Amino acid sequence: MSDVFDERDPQHDVRRARYAVAAVFAVHGAVTGSFATRVPWIQEHAGLGAGQLGIALAFTAFGASCSMPLAGRISHRFGSRTALRGLMALWTLSLVLPSYAPNLYTLCLAMFTYGASAGMADVAMNALGVEVERLLGRSIMSGLHGMWSAGALIGSAAGTLAAHLGSDARLHFALAAAVLTVLGVLAAGQVLDLQPAEDEEPPPRFALPPRSALLIGAVGFCAVFAEGASLDWSAVFLRDRLDSSAGLAAASTTGFMLTMAVARIAGDAVVNRFGAVRTVRAGGVLSAFGGLLIVVASHPAVAMTGFALLGLGIAVVVPLCFAAAGRSGPNPSQAIAGVATITYTSGLVAPSLIGGVAQATNLVVSFGLVTVLAFGLAVLAGVLRTGEAGDRREVSRRAAAVPDPRR
Repeated sequence: MSDVFDERDPQHDVRRARYAVAAVFAVHGAVTGSFATRVPWIQEHAGLGAGQLGIALAFTAFGASCSMPLAGRISHRFGSRTALRGLMALWTLSLVLPSYAPNLYTLCLAMFTYGASAGMADVAMNALGVEVERLLGRSIMSGLHGMWSAGALIGSAAGTLAAHLGSDARLHFALAAAVLTVLGVLAAGQVLDLQPAEDEEPPPRFALPPRSALLIGAVGFCAVFAEGASLDWSAVFLRDRLDSSAGLAAASTTGFMLTMAVARIAGDAVVNRFGAVRTVRAGGVLSAFGGLLIVVASHPAVAMTGFALLGLGIAVVVPLCFAAAGRSGPNPSQAIAGVATITYTSGLVAPSLIGGVAQATNLVVSFGLVTVLAFGLAVLAGVLRTGEAGDRREVSRRAAAVPDPRR
């Protein structure tokens, strides 16, 4: 892909593109946060039991996994800016679909569409984030994912207010989709406009990710498994294992989300100082220690501290996995799609596997498994070194064309 810059001030284009893609990440997160708060309304509207709702929600990850490989081809066909505009509009507007589903079958179809649009937009915006990071020559992916978390928190806050007021989710989602579509399209219109070279072959519609992306995906799998387990089971752990109040149990989940968001926003400074590999190794040790605190906790404060440390340790891992995938081969979108598919699968598997292990044993054993996978981050961190030398050469090559703003 070739870059289209304003020849009068190319560095201004890169800075503007960084802020634009950060806004895209925030809008993407806001859609997810908005949806999550109204799941009980959707369940009641469709007349579903817990098991049926679980089946419908699984179609989100299924749709994302099926669609992610298409993102690279769409970007190649239309250019990155136009492709992202269309994919973001498709994603924000798909928020409306689940609220109109009257039964299990229509909800599964709606969730498949919702997940498919989410996955394609996810790959496209991460590929652009990796390109901006290359041009700037420093880590920004953690901050971008921090903006996603911040957007999710804003969307969930608005959704919580709508639910508290007893608003119909169809009206809530329609208003949210309208606002987020405008914001998303405007932000996407300011990202880098990457166009394919004349002799560049279009990426395949569907292709297996390269081997390097599989190894990077394994790191992401460990982090997302710990994240999904903590988000879905932290409140249950405090309530059932430590006899905490409902409010304190809910506060544990909220605290975990806030820790993740803050750590991601601040994480780029750490990565730029110590590098991706050392950051993830330290994060793996920290998150494993947090998991150990959860396992041995006999008081809610100890468990909540453990969940906070777990979130702090894994916060920057997925952004760094996407960045490493984007450097791992000649087709960043294909590699990012492969890593994203693995992480989405982990997010789908984690809650049900934790529940299955807990049913067979107890939640302490379940979070023992989480602790082992968290420590796996420290063991596998070296694979994130993939492509770093090539990335430095690429940054050096572009430096002649893109002035340093500090001069």
